[in-house]
Amino acid sequence: MAFEADAPVVRLRDIDIDQARHLLGLFCLQLELVADGEAIPGSFWGECEAGLIGSRVYARQDTPLHSLLHEACHLIVMPAERRALVHTDATDSVAEEDATCYLQLLLSDCLPGFGFERACQDMDRWGYSFRLGSAKAWFIQDADDALAFLRERKLFPLPPPVCALQLALEA
Repeated sequence: MAFEADAPVVRLRDIDIDQARHLLGLFCLQLELVADGEAIPGSFWGECEAGLIGSRVYARQDTPLHSLLHEACHLIVMPAERRALVHTDATDSVAEEDATCYLQLLLSDCLPGFGFERACQDMDRWGYSFRLGSAKAWFIQDADDALAFLRERKLFPLPPPVCALQLALEA
């Protein structure tokens, strides 16, 4: 993935970190904050990209929110027995990767100051590639397989606590 460490994307420091921590907690994940300038444990891409080890997602203040959600969603979509063993590389298949991207876009609306539109823009800026050229076009026109994967894993529609969080944020 080609990315620029200083790309104009929404970063963890731009939102209320407790809201991100709460969202991940709804899926039995823990957000571990890493000190500025320190290496992020479990980061596949390095730099400021989020990392994962077991049920923990590691991030710094400069970690892009789309990266934080992406790594968290990898953990959410994988079976619990794999989650317990995962360290750094979470990808199991193209289908799981697509479901991860789809879910991260769904969950982006749970973080005030981020949201679906901005998440799509940030994914495009960071270098995610999709068959239709953009995250939004893929999500709307070409992600039926990702949605089917999430339905099969009982992750769509979103579980009630997440839906309640979204409704509370919209009120």
